[in-house]
This record gives sequence, C-alpha cells and structure tokens, in this order.
Amino acid sequence: MIRLFGTDGIRGLANQDPITPETVLKVALAAGAEFTKGPRLHRVVIGKDTRLSGYMLEPALTAGFIAMGMDVMLLGPLPTPAVAMLTRSLRADLGVMISASHNPYQDNGIKLFGPDGYKLSQTVEQSIEHRVAAGSPALAAPDRLGRARRLDDAPGRYIEWVKATFPKGLTLEGLKIVVDCAHGAAYKVAPTVLWELGADVIPMGVAPDGFNINRDSGALATAAMQRKVVEEGAHLGLALDGDADRLIVADEKGGLIDGDQLMALVARTFAAEGRLKGGGVVATVMSNLGLEKYLATLGLGLVRASVGDRHVVEHMRAHGYNVGGEQSGHLILADHATTGDGLIAALQVLAVVQRARRPVSECCRLFDSMPQILKSCRGDGPLLEDARVQESIRTAEKALGGKGRILVRKSGTEPVLRVMAEGEDEALVARIVDDVIGAMERAANR
Repeated sequence: MIRLFGTDGIRGLANQDPITPETVLKVALAAGAEFTKGPRLHRVVIGKDTRLSGYMLEPALTAGFIAMGMDVMLLGPLPTPAVAMLTRSLRADLGVMISASHNPYQDNGIKLFGPDGYKLSQTVEQSIEHRVAAGSPALAAPDRLGRARRLDDAPGRYIEWVKATFPKGLTLEGLKIVVDCAHGAAYKVAPTVLWELGADVIPMGVAPDGFNINRDSGALATAAMQRKVVEEGAHLGLALDGDADRLIVADEKGGLIDGDQLMALVARTFAAEGRLKGGGVVATVMSNLGLEKYLATLGLGLVRASVGDRHVVEHMRAHGYNVGGEQSGHLILADHATTGDGLIAALQVLAVVQRARRPVSECCRLFDSMPQILKSCRGDGPLLEDARVQESIRTAEKALGGKGRILVRKSGTEPVLRVMAEGEDEALVARIVDDVIGAMERAANR
C-alpha cells in the first residue's frame, strides 16, 4: 500500500516523490474519483502559499481534476483557512491547499478538505491512497471534461468573512500593530484586515519571492517581529506562519505569548460571556502543565489530544468543544472556522486588548508556564524501541518523581524524533532531555 498522507496532508521536498507533478497528478485523479458521485457538476477549489514550487503543483492538480470532470476554481495565494471556508461557501466537493505550512521553501505539500470544510478523515485519505495504488481511474468523456478559472474576488471574500468574526461595534482604532506575514499566504490579506478594522499597521514579511517564505520570519522565527514592536513603540506584534493557520503574539515589551496563553485567554473570555462549550479546552500532549492548572482555577478542564490540529478538531467535534489548539499557535475556534486560523485568533485577542485598555503584557499573559524543553533527534520509530532509549525514558520519569512529564514521539512531518520534558526544576528538565537525546544518538550510531 502506498503511504502518502502524514499528520497534515502530503508533504515532502519539492520535485522529489511524493511532491512531484506525476504523483500530484495521480493524487488529483484519485481524489477526483473519490469525490465525483453521479452526473451533477462537481467542483474543486485550489489555493496555495507563495513557494516557487506552487507554480509546478497547481497545474498538475488542475489537470488531474479536469480530467475527472471537475471544474477547478483557482484562488491564488491565500491562507489555508480561506481554502477551507471557500470550499464550503462555493459548495465545492473538495478543497486543496498547496503548502508546507511553516517549513522552508524547499518543501511543499497538499492539504485536502471535504465539502464541509474539514480536513479529510484518515479513512478517506486511505481510500485515496488505495486509488493511487490501483492506477488511473476511469477518466471523464471528452464532453464531460471540467474547466478552470480564477476566482478573482477570493481574497475579498476571505477578508470580509474574517472581519465578521470581530465583535460588532468594536474597532482597532488607537492600536499600533506589527504583523509579520512570513512572506507567505497572508501577505496581502492580513494587513488589509487589520487596517480596515482601524489599526495602525506595520507590515513585515510581505515581499514573497518564492524562496523567502518562513525565512527568519513568521511564527517560528519571531525575533525580528519582537524587535520591531519595541522599536516602533507598538502595542503588540502578530506573527503568522507560511499558510497563516497559526499565530504567535508579542506584547509591547517584545515578550512572546504562545498558543497556550492564547487558548487560556480565549477560554476565559468565552466562559465569562457564556460562550464556551464543552466545559474547557482541547489541546495536545505538548501543552504546558501551567495551562492545565490555570484552567482548573476557572473550573475548566483541559483535554489532551495527539499532536496535530486535525486530532484536536476531531475531539472538539466529537465532544462539543468550541475552543482548542496547540502551543505552537494553532487556535481552532469552532464557532468561526473549521481549522486553525491565525487571523481570526488574532482578532479574538485584539478584542480582549481593546476592551481591557491595559498593556498586552498584563491582559494576555495569564499564567506562569512550567519550565519545558523540547529537542529533536534525527531518526525514526524503531529507535524508540531500543532498550537503551527505553531505559533512559524510565530513568527520566523516575527523576521527575510525578512532578512533571516527559514525552517522546515521532514527528508526523519530518524524519525526526522529538523529546519534550517539563517540571518544576528547569535544570533537571534540561538534563533529562539531553540524556534521552544522547541515548537516541548512541542507538542511531550503533
């Protein structure tokens, strides 16, 4: 069986399998076969970020869907959540986002959304993989071929949808905001949304050239944004990643506010307004213990899902939660969106800031995070079964003595293993992470 899908769609190095025109064409044919049922007109929307390889993958996908009798609507560079929204809004059968999210330009990937705007289930992904393995499906007759056209007003549709999530009667007037778009998919729409709501906007990362997406910018490289906030005397900074589905905030002093703090802020606000559903928040195994303890003081719970926003969304949908996310900055606000949306999350934070009329450092940092360290080691799953690695993990757990956590897992997007530990003693946490990483490296070189 061909294995294509990881934790967040299909991803890899551009122009190397599976991110080649040939394989992408096969995926489009297979997905087209999966989603074309009956004689009615079928439609797919395709968006992308700003990577050079998007110019290669977009035509390959388009050709495949047209060959299956699907009309294709090309959105151009837009955030991943915009593709999810427009899939539903345009009553499309399928949505496709060409992006490798926070990865460098050399990588690319494909995220698929069903007609409900949610990422495909693992069952549907496996069905598509089976179809790819089976070879070319029955193609459309010459008179049933699809057509392709560009949806020129796609950015405007998304901008208005995002603005509609901001509280009515409230504006961003009086706020000076630095926004770093990572030279990615939101380079036009993010500054526009903030400006149209009244903010004084200082844009960064808005000059994509096909190669600079996420380079020293955005949610995973916030140093330049933090400095800019202080230099400009801004009230806060917002950093998005390449496909704008995650958000990291900087306060007026340049201090970072991560996804855990933002989830706490939104949950507290929604609970006070009677809007929080599910009795708490859905996060992942990576979220800090400080978040869990803080929510408990509010009488709210924290449910931990596996890493990946899809797992968070699945639990939210199954159990009726409307706030979830990841420490890395994915915030899923189910009342507004079907996937993480950095801009919508930013507007919820900005609404709190405007109403509080207090510095961001005071109103958006709600708890002290427990010391937490995360490191990575090149390797794959079998390393985790090595006896020496297992022993190092058991030793680490004993050292923490029930006052912290250690988590060792395989990355879903890269050939690396990640080791995370947290506890009250930062020096101890650092030591046990280094010990486990060292055991892995020794096992890998054996």
